[in-house]
Amino acid sequence: MSRQLFVTTALPYANGNFHIGHIMEYIQADIWVRFQRMKGHHVDFVGADDTHGAPIMIAAEKAGITPQQFVAQIAAGRKQYLDGFHIAFDNWHSTDAPENHELARQIYRALRDIPQSQGGSLIERRTIDQFFDPEKNMFLPDRFIKGECPKCHAKDQYGDNCEVCGAVYAPTDLIKPYSALSGAKPEMKSSEHFFFKLSDPRCVAFLEQWTQDGKLQPEVANKVKEWFTIRTNPDGTTSEGLGDWDISRDAPYFGIEIPDAPGKYFYVWLDAPVGYLASLKNLLDKRGQDYDAYMANPALEQHHFIGKDIVTFHTLFWPAMLKFSGRKVPDKVHVHGFLTVNNGEKMSKSRGTGLDPLKYLSLGMNPEWLRYYLATKLNNKNEDIDFNAEDFMLRVNSDLIGKFVNIASRAAGFLTKRFEGTLTQSFGEQGTALLRDIHAAKDSIAQAYDAREFGKAAREIMLLADKVNAYVDHHKPWDLAKEVANNEALHQVCSLLINAFAELSRYLAPVLPSLAQAVEAFTGNSMQHWNATGTVASIRPYQHLMQRVTPEQLDALFEPPAVVEEKVIPGGEEIAPTIGIDDFAKVDLRIAQIVNCEPVEGSVKLLRLTLDVGEGRTRNVFSGIASMYKPEDLKGKLTVMVANLAPRKMKFGVSEGMVLAASHADGTTDAGIYILTPWPGAKPGMRIS
Repeated sequence: MSRQLFVTTALPYANGNFHIGHIMEYIQADIWVRFQRMKGHHVDFVGADDTHGAPIMIAAEKAGITPQQFVAQIAAGRKQYLDGFHIAFDNWHSTDAPENHELARQIYRALRDIPQSQGGSLIERRTIDQFFDPEKNMFLPDRFIKGECPKCHAKDQYGDNCEVCGAVYAPTDLIKPYSALSGAKPEMKSSEHFFFKLSDPRCVAFLEQWTQDGKLQPEVANKVKEWFTIRTNPDGTTSEGLGDWDISRDAPYFGIEIPDAPGKYFYVWLDAPVGYLASLKNLLDKRGQDYDAYMANPALEQHHFIGKDIVTFHTLFWPAMLKFSGRKVPDKVHVHGFLTVNNGEKMSKSRGTGLDPLKYLSLGMNPEWLRYYLATKLNNKNEDIDFNAEDFMLRVNSDLIGKFVNIASRAAGFLTKRFEGTLTQSFGEQGTALLRDIHAAKDSIAQAYDAREFGKAAREIMLLADKVNAYVDHHKPWDLAKEVANNEALHQVCSLLINAFAELSRYLAPVLPSLAQAVEAFTGNSMQHWNATGTVASIRPYQHLMQRVTPEQLDALFEPPAVVEEKVIPGGEEIAPTIGIDDFAKVDLRIAQIVNCEPVEGSVKLLRLTLDVGEGRTRNVFSGIASMYKPEDLKGKLTVMVANLAPRKMKFGVSEGMVLAASHADGTTDAGIYILTPWPGAKPGMRIS
């Protein structure tokens, strides 16, 4: 019976590129999705960028661009990673998309407006004391407050949860808190906040049942169970069970404004998981499918692949939000551990112990080496796995090349030269028995894939490859080929080998999709369907399917960044020759207000600025900043211009000055171009000296 599966991975925060931990999670989910499709099940596999929150707002401010521009730059770099490692999401979206704004508000209203007959609202307003940074003049988001964990007393923990013991708490519970933005000791100020009442008996009863009925791995369920009980910790403190969740943040904040609450925004962790639904809705809308009908399908299975660092949000808040807003709750949350490098060593770029995904690809290393190696390590438990360079080379060269790919290379040449690529359908008693053994393993390998026991599946497949290679060693086709009288036996042996290879390739297709595609072209047999039948009738000329890993590639992959003693050149160019004060005085720098801004027809680089420099008239200035700024973002803003620069006739008109902007001279950085902006209080026409 065909299954309907809705599958997601954790949404990466849009403040940086993918790291190897992201790639591991996406590969794990991609393998599972590909297997399910081979079994004939329908899968919608979606992801998105997690774009909201104070960290992105602050990073964008430092970069001199809007948060939307900042996250768009990050999103533009995602495709090279996903395509590079053959990770095939059906849709990649953003939590700042209209669908997410709409769905987050719908869910909030549903939780807020639960009728009294059903127990009443699960949203509550409270005035709380909140940390305020006196130097930055803003309320501090949880992630920008650090201090000592009140539960386990680990140092330098964030204001919402401890990464050491997993405890969830309020920022005000931290011991010796400090601002991560300025280092200042935060002050306490009052502010009205919105809370999701997770401690409500309705939520507790639901979650106690939901977390223990097979939705989670046993070790995860046992850990979550601890959070429901009131207990005394070893240090004498008391854990009080589930607490209510602060779901609001004060302006300034980049996020979704809470309905009927001006200046209040959803905490990023409320709308981030809603991004799963938003990406799905976006996908279905593009297909012309009804989202509500899709989600109402009682046979639909909802699966989330996540790391162990975000278990709290996905096993407590997220299912409770869905349940009590009247929506479908997840069927499974699959939790994996962390990825370490070379026997558990913590990743560090400066020490060369990091594994940079793009560097891996740039070195010409086959992405399917990594897919296979991670598959051999992954199981359905919440366990850390280690990338060991020597083990990686051994498994790829020994398993993939020595045991698997070489099966085809040993037989293909003989079939092409002696039999014009045509295979016999008679394999002899021993060959037929071997194929029967390979076919018989289909169900157990399928069960391993379905249970996310990829390491077990890989082991079973390689044991079958061992049997095939034992058959090769016994029959020695290279010896048979020496005598024409042995042609029938040679044909039989080599035909058996190609058929065995095709079957093993199908078993490995979820892990090695590109290689499977090449095998399909080579043999003519489908690699897309798990239960495909039929033997190989003929082959095309053999092309090398995979190369070996070399020690030089691994050395280069983990080579620490070179330390070069060189002159530091700020901004990509040396400081200009020294000038005197008289030279500087010749340049008339003035504050200018951007009265209007518009794109220039026929140019992708220029914007046309209409500037007020306090002269009683406006000036027309062309500026090459279109790659960084939208016209509507600049209107009304103040900037700095060279007011006494001689007018310059351009293709598009006369430019009457120059707006000052900063950029990197060598053009190799992604830092962009940033116009100068004076502090508030400056007026058009003021001279800069």
